[in-house]
Amino acid sequence: MSAQYQRFLKVLEKWPADKSKVGSGDFETKPTENMSVAKLISGTQVANEIRETLKRKVFDIQRDLPNFAPGLCIVQVGGREDSNVYIRMKIKAAKEIGIAAQHVQLPRTITEIELLDKINNLNNDPSVHGIIVQMPLDSDTKIDSHKVTDAVHPDKDVDGLHTMNEGRVSIGDLGGFMPCTPWGCIELIKRSGIQMAGARAVVLGRSKIVGTPASELLKWHNATVTVCHSKTKNIDEVCRTADILVVGIGVPEMVKGSWVKPGAVVIDCGINVKKDPTKKSGTRLVGDVDFEEAKLIASAITPVPGGVGPMTVAMLMENTVRSASRAAANLLKKVWDFAPLVLRPARPVPSDIVIARSQTPKDISMLAQEIGLLGNEVSLYGNKKAKISLNAINRLKARGDGAYVVVAGITPTPLGEGKSTTLIGLVQALTAHRQRNAVACLRQPSQGPTFGIKGGAAGGGYAQVIPMEEFNLHLTGDIHAVTAANNLLAAQLDTRIFHEKTQSDKALYDRLVPRIKGERKFSKIQLRRLQKLGINKTDPDALTPEEFGKFARLDIDPATIMWERVVDINDRYLRQITIGQSSTEKGFSRTASYSISVASEIMAVLALAKSLDDMKNRLANMVVAFDRKGGPVTADDLGATGALTVLLKDALEPNLMQTLEGTPVLVHAGPFANIAHGCSSIVADEIALKLVGDEGFVCTEAGFGSDIGMEKFCNIKCRSSGRKPNAMVLVATVRALKMHGGGAPVTPGAPLNKQYTEENLELLEKGLPNLLQHISNGNAFGLPVVVAINSHSHDTPAEHQLVKAAALKAGAYAAVVCSHWSDGGAGATELADAVIKACEKSSFKLLYGNEMPLLDKMNKIAQTMYGAAKVELTPTAQHDLEKLTKAGFGNLPICMSKTSGSLTGDAAIKGAPKGFTLTVNNMYVSAGAGFVVAMCGEISKMPGLPTRPSIYDIDLNTETGEIEGLF
Repeated sequence: MSAQYQRFLKVLEKWPADKSKVGSGDFETKPTENMSVAKLISGTQVANEIRETLKRKVFDIQRDLPNFAPGLCIVQVGGREDSNVYIRMKIKAAKEIGIAAQHVQLPRTITEIELLDKINNLNNDPSVHGIIVQMPLDSDTKIDSHKVTDAVHPDKDVDGLHTMNEGRVSIGDLGGFMPCTPWGCIELIKRSGIQMAGARAVVLGRSKIVGTPASELLKWHNATVTVCHSKTKNIDEVCRTADILVVGIGVPEMVKGSWVKPGAVVIDCGINVKKDPTKKSGTRLVGDVDFEEAKLIASAITPVPGGVGPMTVAMLMENTVRSASRAAANLLKKVWDFAPLVLRPARPVPSDIVIARSQTPKDISMLAQEIGLLGNEVSLYGNKKAKISLNAINRLKARGDGAYVVVAGITPTPLGEGKSTTLIGLVQALTAHRQRNAVACLRQPSQGPTFGIKGGAAGGGYAQVIPMEEFNLHLTGDIHAVTAANNLLAAQLDTRIFHEKTQSDKALYDRLVPRIKGERKFSKIQLRRLQKLGINKTDPDALTPEEFGKFARLDIDPATIMWERVVDINDRYLRQITIGQSSTEKGFSRTASYSISVASEIMAVLALAKSLDDMKNRLANMVVAFDRKGGPVTADDLGATGALTVLLKDALEPNLMQTLEGTPVLVHAGPFANIAHGCSSIVADEIALKLVGDEGFVCTEAGFGSDIGMEKFCNIKCRSSGRKPNAMVLVATVRALKMHGGGAPVTPGAPLNKQYTEENLELLEKGLPNLLQHISNGNAFGLPVVVAINSHSHDTPAEHQLVKAAALKAGAYAAVVCSHWSDGGAGATELADAVIKACEKSSFKLLYGNEMPLLDKMNKIAQTMYGAAKVELTPTAQHDLEKLTKAGFGNLPICMSKTSGSLTGDAAIKGAPKGFTLTVNNMYVSAGAGFVVAMCGEISKMPGLPTRPSIYDIDLNTETGEIEGLF
């Protein structure tokens, strides 16, 4: 006979004859000297042990991510004092562990919609890993509590109350968040020493919070479970069958000793207030089990208080740390959970559009998830493109940065060398074939070339961005936003000149600072202008007449206006126009011009801005003209900064697309490479570098040859971002080198001369100096240069070998023949391997310092990058140089605007001539972008349409909705 059973019999002997009175209060069981009592399962002790373990886990996380902290947010509606007690308890426990806990107390007047919106904001906050909505809701309005608990994202539902988490528990998936009280019960049962597997368990109560999930957890720990509730018959008899009795019925001391099977483990989840005149407070806390009776029968029992209660809080902390651990693991993850798209290259290789349409892209939200973006960081534009929030940079700031690779070319020829195609092939090889995290960062193409003659810029063959129609047309409207912002500023500029010419100082001032409903005040931007002018007043009526005029008049000299209107199409007749010819303009006309939209300084600002705040400051600093005293007039002076920022706020977010093999591409910004710096955006690179992690690769493109795009990428973009590239990929073709060696002219669409279709080593060798100059350009920045020989069908092995040998002799780190155009990423695996190794060898350095005079900077670039002997300024350029230096722009980097078709300033000169003089015709400042432009020869910022533009071939099939004739 067991000791537990003997103890049970002794209790029975003392019971009254009328067993119905048991538990009525007429009988009190008191232990005798020979009686033993149940082992107390101290929830307080176990909870303390769990907290200590959690402290160590948080410490381990922060050892790898020093600035990372688990975040818990407790949302309370109203201010019930009992809720406040629980909240203080949770916050205290959280702080002891190292969890950053915040209490969000909302007013009783809050509506359901407002509460759900608040919860959604917390769902989208990456610093919050756990969300609790304290129940009950103390609100004046009706709020559906179930809807509220389900509004918390399942991945942050540390209470375990979301329907999805409940469902996981019900099917035995214990990898999600388990409800805290039942989970605490399971931990206490484990500590009791009883084996759950095979045991008979009875759960009193079927509540959503305790009873039902407790029964499911016991079931999945292999107990045989019975659930009792208010409709259960002979409930006491059922309870007496239990090896494990879990009680959460909500009735004080309902379960008596007679309900307990001798030797059972009793877990009391109840907490009730009972009157007790012996206590100073007049009350005491009791559970749903009559503790004094049950402890004489059970082998182990939890007390109230000090049992399940502390465990509920401990398991809440466990869930929060678990959630934070997942977030930290994602930050530290080295390799994406990435599934490439399969390529099936056809022979002969079809047209680009046929290839693009033969592949079914991934849903862009799936790709975003694969590369580690959160749902709230992705704004979908359909299902094949999306914008990426800059918040991703902040969330991932603790993560390491990937290697940074710039792809440039030799001096381009009319047929192109496949620079974009090589970039895409490289990232396809890195990600889909070498299992390395890699992102391609590309510029967005202008509609000018798309509808003109050049075509799109999505790559080509089996190395391109898809859907290529969306890539080349509109995308998400960024260029249109640049156009609108640019032309708004142009309109404000001319309008301001008009109003200053037609109004007195007082009238102008009164209109700039009007009295509205009896109140007159300066706007924020006007206060900045006052500060700039040294007028330390904030009351508009306090200015003197002299200060009226000083504030109101910009006194712009029309002869110095540098700001042009833009449009994103090729329209040669807008290169020079006359504006202001309407009679309403009172004869104030002037000669003006249009540029193509991507030539706008705003596009350069978009590409170089590091944040919304930085973009706003850059927009404010854009110089549109000079006043009659020689001082610069800015967009901020015109009052336009805020409006421009509003138009561009969404445009600053990079666009996510994919390659044919499903690898990620960030498409963003598209400044001209000859008159601006020709690179995609800094923010795209920053997001990409964090997404790939410290073992990944970000490959970005620099416009045209290394003398233009790569030089500006380093001296302008990297100077601005502070980034140091690890390697340079230099794209070359046998065909282009033959042309630089003196080969016959090439016209797009015309048959190739046999010099290019037959082996000709002599001609090829004559063109090699161009390649060697570009290798030297990369080495001048301390970059290891990997030459990618983009093969064509007419090339021969001997020609490839000649190029490889010459490249290595000239100091290239590696030279590789690539076939990505015909084979996709598989054709660029050798290139990928070379890039991986080359990135370990970088010792990047800028070409010149900011303090160097502007002329010296130009000479440094021309002599090092082009092979020139010197730079020569025209009288106009000399005057511009002096004016810009005097205005304080002498410490800015130089953006050399010259032809892309030659290392010299003359597009007709091929090869790599040395010792020539480069003439600078004029100079101007792009103060917002942060560089001074030196114009070397006539560079058109408004291309024209050819005799037969691509528009002849482009059409829309109205039956299928497909675009036809696009490449």
